[in-house]
Amino acid sequence: MLKPQDCIILIKLLANPEVEWSQRQLAKTLCISVSEINAGIKRLGDAGLLRKDKNERLFPNINAAEEFLVSGVKFFFPGKLGEYTRGIPTGVAAPIFHGVIAIGNDPIPVWPDATGDKKGVALKPLHPSVPKSLHENPDPIFYDILALIDAIRTGRPRERNLATIYLKEKIKHAK
Repeated sequence: MLKPQDCIILIKLLANPEVEWSQRQLAKTLCISVSEINAGIKRLGDAGLLRKDKNERLFPNINAAEEFLVSGVKFFFPGKLGEYTRGIPTGVAAPIFHGVIAIGNDPIPVWPDATGDKKGVALKPLHPSVPKSLHENPDPIFYDILALIDAIRTGRPRERNLATIYLKEKIKHAK
């Protein structure tokens, strides 16, 4: 059974296909333990979402990863909006959607974070380490993919459809 940290490992690999990550590097950049990375890689491999080449380099199974992130993650890790808080914009409030989707007067979804620069309704990220990881190791593509997945998890049909199109484009870059 996949765990939330497995998803962020997969997303980090998709966001940075040119990087040859060690487990220690993944742990440091994702702000989770090496043992969680090791177990997550094993679970991702067992699920057919991650493979190793002959040199033991990790790489995502792109087609399976796309299918899982577009169609499965919202069922395994549903998004529920919570209380009003300070945080990092996600979902349709993320920069990738600026100028594309009008937010209106509705409160925006945010990952709760005391140092966040926006106020909105709390949406727990896929894994609690996500805000810290983005603060310590900024990665715009990783952020975009996470926000797109949140739009799929919590958005209205039009928002989900647009997020799916954008997510597929981001994943193509990992090929």
